[in-house]
Amino acid sequence: MTSHSYVSELFSLEGRVAVVTGGSSGIGRAIAGALARAGASVVVVARKESELAATVAELAADGCRTAWVSADLSTRDGVRAAAQQAAEVFGEPDILVNSAGINLRPPMGELGEDVWDATMAVNLEAPYLLGQRFGPGMAERGFGRIIHITSQQAHRAFVQSGAYGVSKGALESLARSQAEAWSPYGVTCNTLVPGFVMTPLNARLSADPEKVAALAARTMVGRNGLAEDFAGAAVFLAGRASGYVTGQAIFVDGGLSVH
Repeated sequence: MTSHSYVSELFSLEGRVAVVTGGSSGIGRAIAGALARAGASVVVVARKESELAATVAELAADGCRTAWVSADLSTRDGVRAAAQQAAEVFGEPDILVNSAGINLRPPMGELGEDVWDATMAVNLEAPYLLGQRFGPGMAERGFGRIIHITSQQAHRAFVQSGAYGVSKGALESLARSQAEAWSPYGVTCNTLVPGFVMTPLNARLSADPEKVAALAARTMVGRNGLAEDFAGAAVFLAGRASGYVTGQAIFVDGGLSVH
Protein backbone atom coordinates (compact mmCIF):
# COMPACT_ATOMS: atom_id res chain seq x y z
CA MET A 1 0.00 0.00 0.00
CA THR A 2 1.37 3.40 -0.95
CA SER A 3 1.44 6.27 1.52
CA HIS A 4 -1.14 8.11 -0.59
CA SER A 5 -3.60 5.22 -0.60
CA TYR A 6 -3.09 4.64 3.12
CA VAL A 7 -3.86 8.25 4.00
CA SER A 8 -6.79 8.28 1.59
CA GLU A 9 -8.28 5.16 3.12
CA LEU A 10 -7.80 6.48 6.62
CA PHE A 11 -9.38 9.89 6.06
CA SER A 12 -11.57 9.56 2.96
CA LEU A 13 -15.30 10.22 3.38
CA GLU A 14 -16.26 8.72 0.04
CA GLY A 15 -19.69 7.14 0.20
CA ARG A 16 -20.65 8.98 3.39
CA VAL A 17 -23.53 11.41 3.79
CA ALA A 18 -23.21 14.44 6.07
CA VAL A 19 -25.67 17.00 7.42
CA VAL A 20 -24.09 20.25 8.62
CA THR A 21 -26.24 22.81 10.42
CA GLY A 22 -25.04 26.38 10.32
CA GLY A 23 -23.11 25.29 7.26
CA SER A 24 -23.53 28.47 5.22
CA SER A 25 -21.18 30.69 7.23
CA GLY A 26 -18.26 30.69 9.62
CA ILE A 27 -16.98 27.46 11.11
CA GLY A 28 -19.93 25.49 9.79
CA ARG A 29 -19.23 26.54 6.23
CA ALA A 30 -15.57 25.60 6.53
CA ILE A 31 -16.51 22.19 7.92
CA ALA A 32 -19.13 21.58 5.23
CA GLY A 33 -16.51 22.37 2.61
CA ALA A 34 -13.91 20.12 4.23
CA LEU A 35 -16.28 17.15 4.46
CA ALA A 36 -17.44 17.62 0.88
CA ARG A 37 -13.91 17.90 -0.48
CA ALA A 38 -12.99 14.75 1.49
CA GLY A 39 -15.68 12.91 -0.49
CA ALA A 40 -18.88 13.13 1.53
CA SER A 41 -22.24 14.11 0.07
CA VAL A 42 -23.13 17.13 2.19
CA VAL A 43 -26.47 18.74 2.98
CA VAL A 44 -26.02 22.25 4.34
CA VAL A 45 -28.77 23.45 6.69
CA ALA A 46 -29.19 27.11 7.66
CA ARG A 47 -31.66 29.98 7.48
CA LYS A 48 -30.55 32.35 4.74
CA GLU A 49 -31.20 31.02 1.26
CA SER A 50 -28.75 33.38 -0.43
CA GLU A 51 -25.86 32.22 1.77
CA LEU A 52 -26.89 28.59 1.36
CA ALA A 53 -27.02 28.89 -2.42
CA ALA A 54 -23.61 30.57 -2.51
CA THR A 55 -22.05 27.89 -0.33
CA VAL A 56 -23.42 25.03 -2.41
CA ALA A 57 -22.48 26.74 -5.68
CA GLU A 58 -18.89 27.14 -4.52
CA LEU A 59 -18.66 23.47 -3.55
CA ALA A 60 -20.36 22.30 -6.74
CA ALA A 61 -17.79 24.25 -8.72
CA ASP A 62 -15.12 22.15 -7.00
CA GLY A 63 -16.89 18.98 -8.07
CA CYS A 64 -18.50 18.28 -4.72
CA ARG A 65 -21.89 16.64 -4.21
CA THR A 66 -23.87 19.08 -2.10
CA ALA A 67 -27.35 20.46 -1.50
CA TRP A 68 -29.02 22.87 0.88
CA VAL A 69 -32.07 23.05 3.11
CA SER A 70 -33.38 26.34 4.47
CA ALA A 71 -34.71 25.83 7.99
CA ASP A 72 -35.67 27.48 11.24
CA LEU A 73 -33.92 25.54 14.00
CA SER A 74 -35.45 27.64 16.76
CA THR A 75 -38.60 25.51 16.96
CA ARG A 76 -39.12 21.79 17.35
CA ASP A 77 -41.29 21.63 14.26
CA GLY A 78 -38.63 23.50 12.30
CA VAL A 79 -35.93 21.08 13.40
CA ARG A 80 -38.03 18.05 12.54
CA ALA A 81 -38.88 19.46 9.13
CA ALA A 82 -35.21 20.25 8.46
CA ALA A 83 -34.16 16.72 9.43
CA GLN A 84 -36.73 15.15 7.15
CA GLN A 85 -35.83 17.36 4.20
CA ALA A 86 -32.12 16.77 4.71
CA ALA A 87 -32.55 12.99 4.81
CA GLU A 88 -34.52 13.04 1.57
CA VAL A 89 -31.63 14.49 -0.45
CA PHE A 90 -28.87 11.85 -0.28
CA GLY A 91 -30.38 9.45 2.24
CA GLU A 92 -29.95 9.06 5.99
CA PRO A 93 -26.73 10.72 7.16
CA ASP A 94 -23.65 8.99 8.53
CA ILE A 95 -22.28 12.28 9.85
CA LEU A 96 -24.10 15.04 11.76
CA VAL A 97 -22.38 18.33 12.51
CA ASN A 98 -24.20 20.76 14.77
CA SER A 99 -22.63 24.15 14.11
CA ALA A 100 -25.74 26.37 14.04
CA GLY A 101 -25.92 28.69 17.02
CA ILE A 102 -26.94 32.06 18.30
CA ASN A 103 -24.78 34.28 20.46
CA LEU A 104 -26.96 36.53 22.62
CA ARG A 105 -25.09 37.66 25.69
CA PRO A 106 -26.68 40.49 27.66
CA PRO A 107 -25.37 41.09 31.19
CA MET A 108 -26.61 38.38 33.56
CA GLY A 109 -28.80 40.84 35.43
CA GLU A 110 -30.55 41.72 32.18
CA LEU A 111 -30.86 38.16 30.88
CA GLY A 112 -34.54 37.62 30.21
CA GLU A 113 -36.50 34.45 29.63
CA ASP A 114 -36.84 35.25 25.94
CA VAL A 115 -33.06 35.24 25.40
CA TRP A 116 -32.68 32.15 27.57
CA ASP A 117 -35.36 30.24 25.64
CA ALA A 118 -34.06 31.30 22.23
CA THR A 119 -30.49 30.33 23.13
CA MET A 120 -31.41 26.91 24.49
CA ALA A 121 -33.68 26.17 21.53
CA VAL A 122 -31.02 26.69 18.86
CA ASN A 123 -27.81 25.85 20.72
CA LEU A 124 -28.98 22.83 22.71
CA GLU A 125 -32.42 21.55 21.84
CA ALA A 126 -31.88 21.46 18.07
CA PRO A 127 -28.72 19.31 18.42
CA TYR A 128 -30.59 17.05 20.84
CA LEU A 129 -33.53 16.60 18.47
CA LEU A 130 -31.29 16.00 15.47
CA GLY A 131 -29.34 13.45 17.46
CA GLN A 132 -32.54 11.68 18.43
CA ARG A 133 -33.60 11.66 14.78
CA PHE A 134 -30.34 10.41 13.27
CA GLY A 135 -28.38 8.71 16.07
CA PRO A 136 -30.41 5.49 16.34
CA GLY A 137 -30.21 4.95 12.58
CA MET A 138 -26.45 5.41 12.65
CA ALA A 139 -26.23 2.86 15.46
CA GLU A 140 -28.37 0.40 13.57
CA ARG A 141 -26.13 0.70 10.51
CA GLY A 142 -22.99 0.35 12.63
CA PHE A 143 -21.33 3.67 11.77
CA GLY A 144 -21.96 7.27 12.72
CA ARG A 145 -20.22 10.48 13.64
CA ILE A 146 -21.84 13.29 15.63
CA ILE A 147 -19.81 16.48 16.01
CA HIS A 148 -20.93 19.50 18.02
CA ILE A 149 -19.30 22.93 17.94
CA THR A 150 -19.13 24.34 21.45
CA SER A 151 -17.17 27.20 23.01
CA GLN A 152 -14.58 28.22 25.58
CA GLN A 153 -17.59 29.35 27.59
CA ALA A 154 -18.45 25.68 28.12
CA HIS A 155 -15.39 25.54 30.41
CA ARG A 156 -14.83 29.04 31.76
CA ALA A 157 -16.83 32.21 32.24
CA PHE A 158 -15.66 35.37 30.49
CA VAL A 159 -17.00 38.13 28.21
CA GLN A 160 -20.50 37.67 29.66
CA SER A 161 -21.05 33.97 29.12
CA GLY A 162 -24.69 34.15 30.23
CA ALA A 163 -27.09 31.69 28.65
CA TYR A 164 -24.66 31.08 25.78
CA GLY A 165 -22.07 29.51 28.06
CA VAL A 166 -24.73 27.39 29.76
CA SER A 167 -25.99 26.10 26.42
CA LYS A 168 -22.50 25.17 25.26
CA GLY A 169 -21.63 23.45 28.54
CA ALA A 170 -24.81 21.44 28.27
CA LEU A 171 -24.00 20.58 24.66
CA GLU A 172 -20.73 18.99 25.76
CA SER A 173 -22.67 16.96 28.31
CA LEU A 174 -25.09 15.95 25.57
CA ALA A 175 -22.15 14.66 23.50
CA ARG A 176 -21.03 12.49 26.40
CA SER A 177 -24.55 11.12 26.88
CA GLN A 178 -24.82 10.38 23.16
CA ALA A 179 -21.42 8.69 23.24
CA GLU A 180 -22.50 6.53 26.16
CA ALA A 181 -25.66 5.49 24.33
CA TRP A 182 -24.39 4.88 20.81
CA SER A 183 -20.62 4.38 20.78
CA PRO A 184 -20.98 0.63 21.47
CA TYR A 185 -22.65 0.50 18.06
CA GLY A 186 -20.03 2.40 16.09
CA VAL A 187 -21.25 5.98 16.60
CA THR A 188 -18.75 8.44 18.01
CA CYS A 189 -19.90 11.73 19.52
CA ASN A 190 -17.45 14.55 20.15
CA THR A 191 -17.20 18.32 20.35
CA LEU A 192 -14.83 20.81 18.79
CA VAL A 193 -14.08 23.74 21.08
CA PRO A 194 -13.04 26.94 19.28
CA GLY A 195 -11.07 29.79 20.70
CA PHE A 196 -11.94 33.25 19.44
CA VAL A 197 -12.65 32.85 15.74
CA MET A 198 -13.24 35.74 13.35
CA THR A 199 -16.71 34.76 12.13
CA PRO A 200 -20.09 36.53 11.83
CA LEU A 201 -21.17 34.91 15.11
CA ASN A 202 -18.47 36.93 16.88
CA ALA A 203 -19.18 40.19 15.07
CA ARG A 204 -19.65 42.09 18.32
CA LEU A 205 -16.12 41.35 19.54
CA SER A 206 -14.58 41.39 16.06
CA ALA A 207 -15.54 45.05 15.72
CA ASP A 208 -13.30 46.02 18.66
CA PRO A 209 -9.62 46.02 17.56
CA GLU A 210 -8.32 46.21 21.12
CA LYS A 211 -10.29 43.16 22.24
CA VAL A 212 -9.32 41.25 19.11
CA ALA A 213 -5.64 41.97 19.80
CA ALA A 214 -5.99 41.05 23.48
CA LEU A 215 -7.59 37.72 22.63
CA ALA A 216 -4.86 36.95 20.10
CA ALA A 217 -2.26 37.66 22.76
CA ARG A 218 -3.86 35.04 25.01
CA THR A 219 -3.12 32.28 22.51
CA MET A 220 0.16 30.41 22.15
CA VAL A 221 0.33 30.88 18.39
CA GLY A 222 -0.17 34.65 18.49
CA ARG A 223 -3.32 34.93 16.42
CA ASN A 224 -7.04 34.40 16.61
CA GLY A 225 -8.71 31.51 14.85
CA LEU A 226 -10.00 31.29 11.28
CA ALA A 227 -12.87 29.13 10.13
CA GLU A 228 -10.56 27.01 7.98
CA ASP A 229 -8.59 25.99 11.07
CA PHE A 230 -11.37 23.48 11.76
CA ALA A 231 -11.20 21.60 8.45
CA GLY A 232 -8.65 18.96 9.45
CA ALA A 233 -10.13 18.25 12.87
CA ALA A 234 -13.60 17.88 11.37
CA VAL A 235 -12.46 15.45 8.66
CA PHE A 236 -10.61 13.42 11.31
CA LEU A 237 -13.64 13.20 13.60
CA ALA A 238 -15.97 12.41 10.69
CA GLY A 239 -14.07 9.41 9.36
CA ARG A 240 -12.64 6.02 10.15
CA ALA A 241 -9.46 7.38 11.71
CA SER A 242 -11.30 8.61 14.82
CA GLY A 243 -13.15 5.39 15.59
CA TYR A 244 -11.63 5.17 19.09
CA VAL A 245 -12.24 8.83 19.97
CA THR A 246 -15.61 9.53 21.58
CA GLY A 247 -17.13 11.65 24.31
CA GLN A 248 -14.27 14.13 23.98
CA ALA A 249 -13.98 17.90 23.83
CA ILE A 250 -11.18 18.68 21.38
CA PHE A 251 -9.84 22.23 21.62
CA VAL A 252 -9.00 23.99 18.37
CA ASP A 253 -7.96 27.28 19.93
CA GLY A 254 -4.30 28.03 19.32
CA GLY A 255 -3.54 27.19 22.94
CA LEU A 256 -5.85 29.85 24.36
CA SER A 257 -7.33 27.43 26.88
CA VAL A 258 -3.96 26.43 28.36
CA HIS A 259 -2.05 29.72 28.18
